[in-house]
Amino acid sequence: MISEKAKIGKNCTIRSGAIIYADVSIGDNLKTGHNILIRERTTVGNNTLIGTNVVIEGDCKIGSNVSLQSNVYIPKNCVIEDYAFLGPCAVITNDKYPIREKHSHSDLKGAVIRKGASIGANTTILPGVEIGEGAIVGAGSVVTKNVKPWEIVAGNPAKKIKEVPKNLRVLNK
Repeated sequence: MISEKAKIGKNCTIRSGAIIYADVSIGDNLKTGHNILIRERTTVGNNTLIGTNVVIEGDCKIGSNVSLQSNVYIPKNCVIEDYAFLGPCAVITNDKYPIREKHSHSDLKGAVIRKGASIGANTTILPGVEIGEGAIVGAGSVVTKNVKPWEIVAGNPAKKIKEVPKNLRVLNK
């Protein structure tokens, strides 16, 4: 189901079971798997892949040439910049204190995934964390603090292993 108010670019492939809310803006050449959800006030750039069962909870900015593999969960207020990769079952969280009497949407601090960052499968990223440009997060990691540009981190909690070698620091433009 695609809202009539949603803006969908040219040459998009949106597979069955997709739900796209009003006030969503999608660029050209989007490709999706089945059963995706993109909620309100989200923008998605050009040439982006959204895999099967991906949930984008709304108020998010997804760049161009992004790859969100199957079962990725993106809560409200997240930014994912161009050329980022999120592996299967990667989860971002945005609520530091989920069990409380009063809840305000302004308390929700989404993650920022910078240009060209790569997030491994089954990674969990905690609220408000920033993954730097070109950084790599190993599969199964729990990211509790910011990751600097071009760092490679892994583990629970994720810790720096090394830096991306300078000869491999290439970002598509």
